[in-house]
Amino acid sequence: MATSQITKRLIDSIKPRQREYFVWDGSLSGFGLRVQSTGAMSYVVKYRAGSGRSAPTRRLTLAKAGTITPDEARTLAKKTLGSVAHGADPAAQRAADKRASTFAEVAEQFLTEHVAAKRSASSARSYRDLLERLASPEIGKRKADKITSAEIQRLHSKNAHTPYQANRLLRVLSSLFTFAGKTHVVPVGFNPCRGIEYFPEEGRERYLTTLELAQIGEVIREAETIGLPYTVDATKPKGKHAPKEASRRTVIGPHAAGALRLLIFTGARLREILHLRWEHVDFERGLLLLPTSKTGKKTIVLNAPALAILNGLPRSGEYVIAGTSVDSPRSDLKKPWKAVAARAGLTGVRIHDLRHTHASVGAGAGLGLPIIGKLLGHTQTATTQRYAHLDNDPLKMASENIGSRLAAAMGDLKAPRANVTSISSAKRSKNRRG
Repeated sequence: MATSQITKRLIDSIKPRQREYFVWDGSLSGFGLRVQSTGAMSYVVKYRAGSGRSAPTRRLTLAKAGTITPDEARTLAKKTLGSVAHGADPAAQRAADKRASTFAEVAEQFLTEHVAAKRSASSARSYRDLLERLASPEIGKRKADKITSAEIQRLHSKNAHTPYQANRLLRVLSSLFTFAGKTHVVPVGFNPCRGIEYFPEEGRERYLTTLELAQIGEVIREAETIGLPYTVDATKPKGKHAPKEASRRTVIGPHAAGALRLLIFTGARLREILHLRWEHVDFERGLLLLPTSKTGKKTIVLNAPALAILNGLPRSGEYVIAGTSVDSPRSDLKKPWKAVAARAGLTGVRIHDLRHTHASVGAGAGLGLPIIGKLLGHTQTATTQRYAHLDNDPLKMASENIGSRLAAAMGDLKAPRANVTSISSAKRSKNRRG
């Protein structure tokens, strides 16, 4: 059914029939009104998706009648038909948009197909926590390919109070969109995280000094023998039944003490030691052969102190650091480390800083960053580069050489005369050459 022009008066006069029918606008070809048997009406456009008579005919609903005016619907129809003239297929695009995955769906696919297969269990838990706790509540229902950089920027800024976590989230999101592009869930190269600046982070590395290491060693020996003293809150109900002050000591078991020592002597990660099985220890070659770690399969070289600790540990099951059950490892070292650190007078020192300390000692000894990276199991040189300022490299040696000569020339350093170059004679020799 065709008419001269679709107007509000025309719409008000239209009556429903037993079957739906269309009223087409006489001034704009392809623009019309769909009238259903229930009386509901909506604006539509009809077009051919392609050129020639063989091209399929599409019909696209623009809006319900009453939600926009006929003139607004006509303007929208002109834009739609204009895009068709330039080769677009609006109906197909709308159908694709409906089929498109939400961010929450892509996140689950990313965690299941990529993270679980290529990352350690602890990393997978961390990824899932960041996405489900911080990202999905904000953008979980959005179509993944429609998420903008502005939305990611707002999400990043919202967590500015925890800059390390916010930056970690941004890295995980960037990895997610890269995965989505490779699996064609979003267009290849689409990554709204690109270009967003990370928050500056304060250095998290804490290197223990020689004195602090001596204190830790002394405290661990005290903890595993006579025990560490503890305080009691006398105001609490159980306070009056507590042992006398001289008897208030907590002994740390051999496995907890051994785990702390192994973290220092090997530079291993916490879970690599806690989940270590006896079958992974090669005493003959002095190696820990880990089938899995944060960076995959890994070999840790054992030094003599580490081997001595392992040889001295009692065996009560398949795990080196036994837990409450012979079939399970110790879950964490929070309580023993907190007690040791407090007794040693250390503040702001994390268990992970023992790994940093292991690396810093190697760097200071001039072992070289590549060797240190292999000992720690780093897969990227950039990870080891954080210890570059501790490395006794040629630049540091040159600086020491120049500094000692200058200090000796100024009389601030006792040095053999042969090692001192007179600044004035150096100038004269340069003038003679020039």
